[in-house]
Amino acid sequence: MTRILTVIGARPQFIKAAVLSRRFAGMDGHEEILVHTGQHFDANMSDVFFTELGIGAPAVNLGIAGASHGAATGRMLEGLERAMIDAAPDWVLVYGDTNSTIAGALAAAKLLIPVAHVEAGLRSFNRAMPEEVNRVLTDHCSDLLFTPTATASANLRNEGLPEARICEVGDVMYDVALQFGKVADRQSEVLSRLGLERGGYVLSTVHRQENTDHPDRLRAILDGLGQVAADRPVVLPLHPRTRGRIEAQGLGPLADRLTLIDPVGYLDMVALEKNAAVIATDSGGIQKEAFFHGVPCVTLRDETEWTELVEAGWNRLCPPLDAAAIAGAVAGALGTRGAPVTPYGAGNAAELIADRLVAG
Repeated sequence: MTRILTVIGARPQFIKAAVLSRRFAGMDGHEEILVHTGQHFDANMSDVFFTELGIGAPAVNLGIAGASHGAATGRMLEGLERAMIDAAPDWVLVYGDTNSTIAGALAAAKLLIPVAHVEAGLRSFNRAMPEEVNRVLTDHCSDLLFTPTATASANLRNEGLPEARICEVGDVMYDVALQFGKVADRQSEVLSRLGLERGGYVLSTVHRQENTDHPDRLRAILDGLGQVAADRPVVLPLHPRTRGRIEAQGLGPLADRLTLIDPVGYLDMVALEKNAAVIATDSGGIQKEAFFHGVPCVTLRDETEWTELVEAGWNRLCPPLDAAAIAGAVAGALGTRGAPVTPYGAGNAAELIADRLVAG
């Protein structure tokens, strides 16, 4: 019996865990223990994902949210260490690049429990990003590195990590897109609820610290999107932290030009992505989801981990420094398509990961 303790805490991790936990549930010879750090805690950022994606209730919820990076990570380390001692797992499985990720990896490594990292090897090469620090440190203390692309595998080799640890499996987000895209078509009513037409609006998400915590960048994003909104609606589901920064920085009048909505569940988000004319985002995961659904993307950052999408023409980088440049990038992306590339595997990443972990 292989016992796997899975650490999750944020929206992207719930989504990735859904397909892998479903795979585990259909296998003999294993037990999965789900531990939620509480990093995303409110109903719209957490509970709805468990319900819609069919994820079982966590065995442990640490309820840790709302603190600074250091305080939150420290409290997670303490809580996860206790959970791991109690569970005595054969593997600790972590996803992505959040504080929950690095806390899970460090707690396990110090207890000499093998660590498996899903979505390993991504690099922006910008150490000012908290996510970059988290992913680099997680990779270097992990025993199995499940990479989504050849580029990610090459990054690990370039850092001197042993070949035996690297397992290129494809992207679990592609698995999710294949499994839940049609479900969203059947079940989501978000377009009619918001009065939107297919292909008639721009979808945007903004949450990264590098954008929200710098008033000039956040102002440029809101102003640029507002210029786009003069021609077609721009729908912006507001992350709670982004909403707080907009209010604190007095940017409400700029934001009011947009169609602001609360965070939505996964199926509604998929429906919004699939039917958008363009997606403008600073999210890593949504860049890929745009590609999966054949929608052009503008990434509101200085760099991206998903360089293959820029090279293929599906994604374009637009550092959010100037409102007119942002509006121009979105307008330039309208109606475009990239090359017919398949960089993210065959849609069976969850199967490959689960089989490797259960095999020991």
